[in-house]
Amino acid sequence: MTLQQQLAAGVAALGLGLPDGAEAKLLAYLALLDKWNRVYNLTAVRDAERMVSHHLLDSLVAAPFFQGGRHKPPSVLDVGSGGGLPGIPLTIARPELHVTLIDSIAKKTAFLMQAKAELGLVNLQVVTARVEDFHPETPFDVITSRAFSDLKAFVTQTRHLLEPGGRWLAMKGLMPHEEIASLPDWVKVSANHALQVPGLDASRHLIVLEPVV
Repeated sequence: MTLQQQLAAGVAALGLGLPDGAEAKLLAYLALLDKWNRVYNLTAVRDAERMVSHHLLDSLVAAPFFQGGRHKPPSVLDVGSGGGLPGIPLTIARPELHVTLIDSIAKKTAFLMQAKAELGLVNLQVVTARVEDFHPETPFDVITSRAFSDLKAFVTQTRHLLEPGGRWLAMKGLMPHEEIASLPDWVKVSANHALQVPGLDASRHLIVLEPVV
């Protein structure tokens, strides 16, 4: 099975409706990630076939939860984005989103800027900073992370960046019971979703957190 066939089958299994040209753009991103990874060590996954399931599909599985339902498309902050996961696949799959990628490591954000330029991702912003030092003019509707830190650190370090009425979407492997138990009392888990990633035989969960009002 080619990478294109693998991706198409995975997208179909997830029931995602992607914009025209999105699958080609996702594969172009994967090729760019693979190329830069040889020098900059952006991801531990080296095999391109595994990258489809472990990176692309593992990010896209969360795309339905980023639907707005508001009057304006939601703004999304991807914290500790690294090689652009899940932010870049989300940007390609949901071009109506306004996505900001933040990472403190300059070589990673250099890659993210290159990906933005080569893939023509006009709705994508890249920031080189520690998240606790980031103070944009406008806070975000959704803050997400795929591998940033434990839940307590995630919400504590990004609390100042969340729009009132916003939420955190934390992508996790096994259900993080201990992390949930240690959350501060000003945040609550409003939902948790067990996710099935095509081609990935591993537990995945999306934890939805909101401030206690």
